[in-house]
Amino acid sequence: MDVSHILDSLNDQQRNAVASPAPNLLVLAGAGSGKTRVLVHRIAWLLRAENVSPFAILAVTFTNKAAREMRSRIDELIGQSMGGMWVGTFHGLAHRLLRMHWQEAGLPEDFHILDSDDQLRLIKRLIRSLKIDDDRWPAKQCQWYINAQKDEGLRAGNIEHFDDDYTKTMLEIYAAYETECERGGMIDFGEILLRAHELWLKNPQILRHYQQRFQYVLVDEFQDTNTIQYAWLRVLAGTNNQLMVVGDDDQSIYGWRGARIENIQQFSNDFSDSDIIRLEQNYRSTSTILNAANKLISHNQGRLGKNLWTDGADGEPISIYEAFNEQDEARFVVDRLQDWFTSGNRRADAAILYRSNAQSRELEDALLRVGMPYRIYGGHRFYERLEIKNALSYLRLLINRHDDTAVERIINVPTRGIGGRTIDTVRQVAREYNCSLWQACVECVNQTLLSSRAANAILAFLKLIDDMQQDCSGLELHQKVEHVIEHSGLIGHHEKEGGEKARARIENLEELITAAGSFDDPGMQEEEIDVTASSFLAAFLDQASLDAGDTQADETEDAVQLMTLHSAKGLEFQLVFLSGMEEGLFPHKMSMDNLTGLEEERRLCYVGITRAKAKLYMSYAESRRMHGDVTLCRPSRFIREVPGDLVEEVRLKTTVNRAHAPARGGATFGRDPGLGAEVPQTQISLGQRVAHGKFGEGVVLNYEGQGNNARVQVNFDAVGSKWLVLSYAKLEAL
Repeated sequence: MDVSHILDSLNDQQRNAVASPAPNLLVLAGAGSGKTRVLVHRIAWLLRAENVSPFAILAVTFTNKAAREMRSRIDELIGQSMGGMWVGTFHGLAHRLLRMHWQEAGLPEDFHILDSDDQLRLIKRLIRSLKIDDDRWPAKQCQWYINAQKDEGLRAGNIEHFDDDYTKTMLEIYAAYETECERGGMIDFGEILLRAHELWLKNPQILRHYQQRFQYVLVDEFQDTNTIQYAWLRVLAGTNNQLMVVGDDDQSIYGWRGARIENIQQFSNDFSDSDIIRLEQNYRSTSTILNAANKLISHNQGRLGKNLWTDGADGEPISIYEAFNEQDEARFVVDRLQDWFTSGNRRADAAILYRSNAQSRELEDALLRVGMPYRIYGGHRFYERLEIKNALSYLRLLINRHDDTAVERIINVPTRGIGGRTIDTVRQVAREYNCSLWQACVECVNQTLLSSRAANAILAFLKLIDDMQQDCSGLELHQKVEHVIEHSGLIGHHEKEGGEKARARIENLEELITAAGSFDDPGMQEEEIDVTASSFLAAFLDQASLDAGDTQADETEDAVQLMTLHSAKGLEFQLVFLSGMEEGLFPHKMSMDNLTGLEEERRLCYVGITRAKAKLYMSYAESRRMHGDVTLCRPSRFIREVPGDLVEEVRLKTTVNRAHAPARGGATFGRDPGLGAEVPQTQISLGQRVAHGKFGEGVVLNYEGQGNNARVQVNFDAVGSKWLVLSYAKLEAL
């Protein structure tokens, strides 16, 4: 069989990785070096050149979107569908194992996944029941603690508190949380991986089965794995299976959420018979941008080491702009964007990146002032929206009445006369009888523990769910969803909000019906899952929970992209702005006191630089208003770490220039001469001290408008801030 087409389009490094005979392989894939291409071609090589069965391959990605893309590209390259191959995220694959081996994993058959919001609700309820002060011990903090322990593979019983008050309290809540989840048949995201790891360890026969089946394991974005993910992989790989991991230690930026850069650094020690192949040829950025990134990241210690290069052009120098304040910085960015767009470029090919979400406000204001469409990347995603979660809760109750989080969410949504006191009574009965909230509702009615009005309201809720289940029997999935949305009263409930918000919520509910109509669960392609109407609904709900944690944003109109540097990983743009490049902001002040934190910040800057394909701007402000106070800023050390021969400084800040013509009222805003505009003899700069005949001396803070309409904001020493029409102000530059 001719397999040459699999290797023909690859460079030497990529070809070595794809056809490597090594028992284990670490592929250090630099930014823009084609790592997904290598993974896809490696799988195609195994299937075609080495005649490996698709059932023997397990491929792990970090997002559901990446998994779908990988499967699609493999099918395209091979020329046929490889349905038996397992391709998915850590959570998706581990969840699939738990569904197939629920009994051995110690779970009920109808277990369901708690998303982050449902998990928080449960923790809040437990804190109240344990009579713990939720002001001193916030639920969010407890949620973070529990998830962090699970990421490390630790249960409450594995942790010593050493009489520390904080740890003792956290462990009390963690233990109660574990008990409640066991009773209610619930697992959270961290539990999916932890339980799947324990499934291997507690059931050697199951482990042997999967070790014999998955002889080839491939992992993408390996630098982002946490402790439990790597432990799960190592157990599955054993001593005989081939493990190929692809990643970049220079792009490890998620330490704050449990990712361990040590995993990729220690891989060669843990798998002593492994080879390392470096993908260093970049197909994205100009040579100037790559050289800047290489020099910056070289300041980090303990790197595995690589040097990005390209056959492409040197490209433009990196432009560095020193703004007077954050308004001036935002205005500069928007001015450059307008130049970019009027030159025939797409807005969506430009991105503004920042370290902190709080920085977006000023940028958004500047974009709004000029009417430029923009999008905040990574806002509320579809399955996280309130109206969608309400509808999904109704659907979850159709297959499991004992889903307490679903009952909590929609027992009085829409409002049906079940108040807080009634719900508290139901919760109390659930605790006393150690039963679900649904069963507690039944007991409250049977034992007349509620007023007749409250009892009737509870009965109406119970009957509504029972009737829905009966009416939905035999319906297709999308018909079930449509029926539930229609008969739950959610449409009317959200219509009461009025305006665009109500319209958007209703459109989202309609989109949920569409999503159900097009749902196709890849886990049901094999004989291992019994395809019934209820299991199909359960699979749809599980996928909704898994997708809620995914990081993909919706497609929109042509718009400038705004996002945090963390959100930018994996993306690329022709034009990139790195804004707020100041000490304390980036690198962030919380990460500057230790080498580990500082190096992760530098890796984050490396990610930001390598998002740019053609042009990169870096900007910082001399002063920035933060938390109500104006702070004097120092340029980020990361700017200093970029070689001077690769940059051009936009030296003059935007200036307010008197026009050449002596005509009354003639005033224009000029640009830096380096940007191609002519600068007149007389000019007033932002930050410059000026004198006014009536108000005395002051400092120019801001400006707006053009020509005859130009105004400046001056902070006068004697009378404070004033906006003045420049053509009448007769300001003297000092």
